[in-house]
Amino acid sequence: MREATPSFKKRLKKAFDETYTGQSFTYSRTFTEGDVALFCGVTGDYNPYHQDESFARESPYGRKTIPGLLTGSMLTHIGGMIGFLATEMSFEYVAPVYTGDTITCTVTVLEKDEARRRVECGADFVNQEGVQVVRARFAGFPGQIRLSR
Repeated sequence: MREATPSFKKRLKKAFDETYTGQSFTYSRTFTEGDVALFCGVTGDYNPYHQDESFARESPYGRKTIPGLLTGSMLTHIGGMIGFLATEMSFEYVAPVYTGDTITCTVTVLEKDEARRRVECGADFVNQEGVQVVRARFAGFPGQIRLSR
């Protein structure tokens, strides 16, 4: 891999310097059947919990659920808007998400590692009823914040 240009390095330093512990970003979206179809088509996730109404109806959820990584992918919207290059992510799925649910994802900067210029963040995902559905942590490098809090 080649070396980044001096101007690019300066941009990364500025983004890191502008990032602060406690800073947060929020994004909401409502999931549709089309979202599920596209996600499953791209990923090959044809799990019957997401695809088979008869199967899902007999499950503890009573109906089809949204794939966990589709919900988790809301982080990529926020990450893209702040130019964040993630190096690790972890998710804990705590409640199901269904078609028609509106999920709000709030990302909060938890730690800054000055030596490595690395940032650790947490994310909480809640549905329209305020029920937490996903908890996440991720780390990486901020690049260019273009999203207001």
